[in-house]
Amino acid sequence: MLDMQRRLSNSFYALTSLPATAMGFALCIQISALSWLLSTKYHLDTHEIGIVWAAGPTAGILGQVIIGFISDKTWFWGGRRRPFILIGGVLAALSVFLLPRIEVVADLLGIGNLLVVAVIIALTLDLSINIGFNPTRSLIADVTPDGEARTRGYTWMQTVSGFWGVMAYLIGAFIDNYALISVGVVLVLVFSIVPALLIEEPRDIAPPETAAASITDWPQFWRLCAAHAFTWFGVQAMFVYIISFIQQHVVTAGATADQAAAQSGHVIAISFAVMNVVGFLLPALVLAPLVTRFGRVRTQATCIGIMALAYFAIALFARSPAALYVLMAVVGIGWAAVVSLPFAIMSEKVDKSRMGYFMGLFNLSVVLPQLATTSVGFVLNTAADKSLLFFICGGCLAVSSVLWLLVRENTAALRAAPTLAASH
Repeated sequence: MLDMQRRLSNSFYALTSLPATAMGFALCIQISALSWLLSTKYHLDTHEIGIVWAAGPTAGILGQVIIGFISDKTWFWGGRRRPFILIGGVLAALSVFLLPRIEVVADLLGIGNLLVVAVIIALTLDLSINIGFNPTRSLIADVTPDGEARTRGYTWMQTVSGFWGVMAYLIGAFIDNYALISVGVVLVLVFSIVPALLIEEPRDIAPPETAAASITDWPQFWRLCAAHAFTWFGVQAMFVYIISFIQQHVVTAGATADQAAAQSGHVIAISFAVMNVVGFLLPALVLAPLVTRFGRVRTQATCIGIMALAYFAIALFARSPAALYVLMAVVGIGWAAVVSLPFAIMSEKVDKSRMGYFMGLFNLSVVLPQLATTSVGFVLNTAADKSLLFFICGGCLAVSSVLWLLVRENTAALRAAPTLAASH
């Protein structure tokens, strides 16, 4: 193992990508199965599903900032990132296991309100993902040198985690969400524990090589956060409430309750699989050349604008599974940018020696909008036409696209080495 790590072989890069893949797979299960389970098995209303989803971002508000700060400064169990990857992985696997067993947990705890237990489990799952995600990204920076080697590390992470994310949605679509959950429990455990135990972390992290590397451009950082926040409000609201749109406009009319539940679960899984196939193929094949020619910021703004148009098209025209799948492929263009460009842009604006802290702080532009999307549930609960969801989401993405254009491009860094880094 040590020889593999010293040589920075492809096998080592693949190994370093697995902890992030574990957290990403748990997140895919949450996206694919949580709303479906709460709606079809536990019969919660739309606004109640929103409350359950709000529990997770609540954990992330402080989770990633605190964990990022602590993991920059601490050392135990033979590593800086290892303890948090192990703890996060075990808790995430347990939470995934409990998702379809909420009523069993309620009986064991003597709690009669399923909504309360669902919130507890969702909170634990998202807290676990937040504990693990920041250290998995920081680990790659710790064990690879600056330059091309680090770029390869993040490219491997994005490719491997993207592949397994697509597999998660395909399992849910062509088998069922219960099979996805069973596979996920094992995969999250193995992909978290094995790499964390095998990878040797450096005890000391080298200081920044130049004074410029230690300077944080706070005005630019906050502009990034504002643009990313509007992106994530639109993305998260779609993740949580697309079930209501599908049940009204896409599920076959006249289907029985069991048929509608099965069909809606299948449509959700295929939709997100299509989106993620585009999302994991485009960054290296299409976005990287575009970034080289036009810059990260303009590429990001354009992709988010395309995503907004796709949302409006879904609201107006997606009245069959096939139409929804085609338009979700267009949504994937924006998703490809969301999961590859923002952290790369952010990394140029902050103190490199405090990257774990700033990754956590930037994550607030994800979790605070996620928390705010609870309000969409109350709006949709009384809306006669659930297409309103995609008009709301499309409007947020359109605002985000404009805000991204207010971020200044770092042309010197772009000429030196355009880098795509993965994000939550």
